[in-house]
Amino acid sequence: MHFVRAKSILSPQNGMNLYRGCSHGCIYCDSRSLCYHIDHAFEDIEVKENAPELLERALRAKRKRCMIGTGSMCDPYLHAEAELGLTRRCLEIVERYGFGAAVLTKSDLVLRDLDLLSAIHAKAKAVVQMTLTTYDEGLCRILEPNVCSTGARHAALCRFRDAGIPTVVWLSPVLPYLTDTEENLRGILGLCLDAGVKGVLCFGMGLTLRDGDREYFYAALDKHFPGLKQRYIRTFGSAYDCASPNAEKLWRIFDETLEKYGVLHTPEECFRFLRTLPETAVQQSLFDPSLL
Repeated sequence: MHFVRAKSILSPQNGMNLYRGCSHGCIYCDSRSLCYHIDHAFEDIEVKENAPELLERALRAKRKRCMIGTGSMCDPYLHAEAELGLTRRCLEIVERYGFGAAVLTKSDLVLRDLDLLSAIHAKAKAVVQMTLTTYDEGLCRILEPNVCSTGARHAALCRFRDAGIPTVVWLSPVLPYLTDTEENLRGILGLCLDAGVKGVLCFGMGLTLRDGDREYFYAALDKHFPGLKQRYIRTFGSAYDCASPNAEKLWRIFDETLEKYGVLHTPEECFRFLRTLPETAVQQSLFDPSLL
């Protein structure tokens, strides 16, 4: 772990990555790709130590409240967060200024901030997003070795449901020949329905591989699933998009199941929900003391 002074913290889409690198060890992680130009060991977490002051400055300058997102490139609830509390400090600023928050994580450490997310939701809107990839707990330990189990994530989703905070599940990636089965998909969707999620995001029934990510993934396949790397090479070559041969069937199950239960399930409707504040929050006066 090392510390840096960042120059800015919010993206044009109002997202923030407070850390760079990751300690979860997921074998398929796209953030390892060379195109992101991480110039340090991926497990040597870069901490943007001045993120709270940058965030406060950015929110004070905004003339309209909006949703502030975390995650995407880096999980805001890495192991380091338990010690540093950087995500919590930023959420405290979000709450103080009356903005909304949408956090994305694989870790049940997010439950530590249930009180704060509830306070944000009472003022504006909070959404907790959780990634689920496999219903098989043994496989989960291989694919995502240093993060909590699928069962623990499901339990966290249920806790947020009971607290009245909406949740969205990211079903991503779907690994050909590993998690691209009807049994796995129905298992994950069952967990989502049980937890009362608002939406399920899936960008494709497959995974993407780029330079840097591909090599790490293939090394993990060699270690845990001998012969599977060769099958990937024969099937996909050096392609970026590696779609499951079962994609058509899986999409049909995905769409029919979530449509039946009224769960948001297209990227467009899920992102619309994640990025939209209630009108009562959006129309707050510019003279609110919290913005002065």
